[in-house]
Parts: sequence; C-alpha cells; structure tokens
Amino acid sequence: MSIDLDLLMRAYASGIFPMSDARDDPDTFWIEPELRAILPLDAFKLSKSLAKTIRQQRFVVTADRAFARVIATCAESRADRRDTWINPDIEDAFCELHRRGHAHSIECWAGDELVGGLYGLAMGGAFFGESMFSRATDASKVALAWLVARLKTGGFSLLDCQFMTDHLQSLGAIEISQADYLRLLEAALGRNYQVSVVFSASPASTVGASGAGDWGALDGFLAAGAVPAPDDFSSAASSSPGKLILQALTQIS
Repeated sequence: MSIDLDLLMRAYASGIFPMSDARDDPDTFWIEPELRAILPLDAFKLSKSLAKTIRQQRFVVTADRAFARVIATCAESRADRRDTWINPDIEDAFCELHRRGHAHSIECWAGDELVGGLYGLAMGGAFFGESMFSRATDASKVALAWLVARLKTGGFSLLDCQFMTDHLQSLGAIEISQADYLRLLEAALGRNYQVSVVFSASPASTVGASGAGDWGALDGFLAAGAVPAPDDFSSAASSSPGKLILQALTQIS
C-alpha cells in the first residue's frame, strides 16, 4: 500500500483529498478545489417519490456490511464513465481505514444483490463522502438518505461531497468556497482534533474530540424501534426502519 494512512487522514483534516487520473494509473495526487460541494444535513431534499420508496422499504439498507464490494463497484468503469479516479492504492488505503473503523459504507440490497451504495471517511463531526453507485432506480438516493439520517442522528455537522454534480444538487448539495469549507471543517473537527489511524474503540464509533460524530447512534435507535424527537430523546414508539429513517430526516436537528 503506497498511501500513508496518517498522511491521508491529515490531508482530509486540512481540506485535501486524493485522486488518480484513471483506475490503472499508479500515481495519486492531492486535490484542494477552489469550490467545494457540501450537503447541508438539514437541507436534504426528500421528494415525495423518494420518501415513498424509503417508506415501502424497496431496498434492504445496511451499513458496513460490504465495504470492499462497495468501493470496488464505485471504481468500475461504466457506459457513461470510462474511467474512475479510484486506483488500487486509494482502494487499499480506504479498505484499511475501514478495518480500523474510520471508513464506512452504506449498502442497498435487492434480495442478495448489491444494487446501490456509497462510502466515505468519518472524522470527528465530519463525513467525507467519496463515491456512490446505483444499479437500480433510486438506489443511490436511498443510500444517501440513510447516510444523512445516520449523520444527523449521530451528531455530525458536515457532509463533504467534494465536487458538485447534477445528481447531488437535486438532493440539496450546494457549492461553497474552499475558505468557507475550511471554516466548517474546523468547526466539525474541533480546534484540538488529533488525527489517529489506530483502531477505533468500536468499529461503529467515530467520535471526535468535540464529542460529535457517533456513526453507530442510528443502529441503537433502529434496534429500539424509535428515533428520538428533538425535544424527546426517550421516545420508544415502535416503527419500521423506513419510517424511522424518514422520521430522522425530518426531526433530528
């Protein structure tokens, strides 16, 4: 593995991320764009059709069940994208960060088939979204909705999308200057955030120095059949996972 993990995480903490020119390109370079795409967690655009898809549980959605498959699928060429920026070094580095509890994935399943998903890196109160894919209608949108619900429930404050796309814009992403992004990043990480690539205390937990960023918080609520309302964190009303996700998207702030 050619990418030093400590260097990689320090780069993200400084607003920089790695890319390659092609899947088979051995060179990795570092990007600090002038404009940065983020998705404000309270501005996620939940259309009626997407809400219906989530409510009906058209897909079974999991977290961290198939990280290696998600990143490998994101790295594949498609009819509309001959090459990708995920070379083997980037893939290997993120798979190792996943094993250490820092990188995470969301998966959408239709039966035993993986039909959509996304992956990224969690640090403090920030989640750096890397890539997503979809092999069924709305699968990537559902994965992103579950990610937003997970981040809101876990106290994250920043969802970085790197570059703007029409797809992300339709879901609420906006573009900001790199200077504004760095201010948001500092707030999400906390001034005294310390980068560490040691194994997390729990694979489901990525808690920063500020106390924000509990990746596993949503799992507890789903298991209990309740997502707390803003003024009632003792709520225990039983509901389906799809309805709980919609509740998290609209209530947790």
